[in-house]
Amino acid sequence: MSLTNDVQIVLVEDSFDDAELTMRSLKSSNFVNEIVWLQDGEEALNYLQGKGKYEDRDTSIKPKLILLDLKLPKLSGIEVLERIKKDENLCRIPVVVMTSSKENRDLDRCYELGANSYVVKPINFSNFMEVTKEISMYWVLINQIPEE
Repeated sequence: MSLTNDVQIVLVEDSFDDAELTMRSLKSSNFVNEIVWLQDGEEALNYLQGKGKYEDRDTSIKPKLILLDLKLPKLSGIEVLERIKKDENLCRIPVVVMTSSKENRDLDRCYELGANSYVVKPINFSNFMEVTKEISMYWVLINQIPEE
């Protein structure tokens, strides 16, 4: 599989503005080729598990990273994280929670469920761009995940 055909990052974000900014930052790094943007928790699980409108998707092709917001319609980010980490076909995919929540209970719960990282979205534009680039550089280029 070549990197240009693999989905490297799945972005689960309901805010158009945050998604647009995140994707712009990721694409400007020049090492992220494929990003799939999903706008709610149910759609994210359907995509990852190859269900619903994604039933023809080759689920053997796994993303290198899932960027997950917590405040999502249909299923919350915490519910999505819990289901990902309980699914033997998905549990090894790194999940970075990117959220505006600074709540300790959210932070604690995400780590209890197996989040690989928890990042509070910076409010400042340039900081947001830099943090997103650093996250993707580490998780896409440096981090190694087991082969299936």
